[in-house]
Amino acid sequence: MKFRYLLISLGLIAGVFLFSCADNRADQTSGVDTDAIRTQAVQTYASSLTESLPAPFTPFPTQTASPAATETALSTTPEPSPTTNPCFNLLYISDVTIPDGTRMKPGEKFTKTWLVQNIGGCAWRAGFTFRHVGGDPMRGGTITLTEAIPTGAKREISIELVVPSGVNGIIESAWQMADDTGSFFGDTLFVQIIVGDVTTPAVTNTP
Repeated sequence: MKFRYLLISLGLIAGVFLFSCADNRADQTSGVDTDAIRTQAVQTYASSLTESLPAPFTPFPTQTASPAATETALSTTPEPSPTTNPCFNLLYISDVTIPDGTRMKPGEKFTKTWLVQNIGGCAWRAGFTFRHVGGDPMRGGTITLTEAIPTGAKREISIELVVPSGVNGIIESAWQMADDTGSFFGDTLFVQIIVGDVTTPAVTNTP
């Protein structure tokens, strides 16, 4: 009887030992397989992340208008007007006759003379004219140069005038030299006379 119990005990012990070994082997085998499964799962997940990630964003290139498409602003600068030839110039020096403020009678004839100088870089050519440009012409006519006047030369210019009738007070007349194209240049020369009575207002001192 005791021997039977001993055999049963030994068999139970042997079974427990074998079961334990088998379980260990199973755990080892299972552990290896589990690592492989985990590795494969990680790789699969990483692959899926790579495939699912969107492509990196590339900004659109900045578009610039081509020169042909650029609108040209309209120019508002006026066209330059013709200018007097800078080569010609006239300087007024003095009144030779009939200084400004000379008193004269209606209908009186007189000769006005100015002393002028050519201060330009070119000679005044024959054919240049001396013309009325403002005020009362006083019956004066255009004068035409008959000879050239060189640079730096001084000359007297005279014109025959008539005091207008029916006008009292200060009378002015303006004259200027013009080249052969009709362009005026230099100082404007003036005649200023007084006809009749000119009342000058009295000056009063304000307290």
